[in-house]
Amino acid sequence: MAKKSAPYSPEFRRQMVELVRAGRRPEELAKEFEPSAQAIRNWITQAGRDEGRRTDGLTSVERQELSRLRRENRQLRLEREILSKAAAWFARETKAVPSKDSDS
Repeated sequence: MAKKSAPYSPEFRRQMVELVRAGRRPEELAKEFEPSAQAIRNWITQAGRDEGRRTDGLTSVERQELSRLRRENRQLRLEREILSKAAAWFARETKAVPSKDSDS
């Protein structure tokens, strides 16, 4: 599954954050530019986290690491499941473990 790219570049987001910090309102910027006022507020909040001004959530770096670890965890679980099935198959094939339908 292809990941959608963000519709606004990081530079554009930084500019919006700076404009709000310079005194412009998110609603005003939303009318002038394309993103919604709420999107701009979200960018301001995330910028505050990334700069250490806020502690009420994950920074962008932490979010990226969390996503990477979740992907890695999914992959490891899949590999473990495959190895478990392969080990069970080889055990049955070598008669090391009686099959479920045997009379033992």
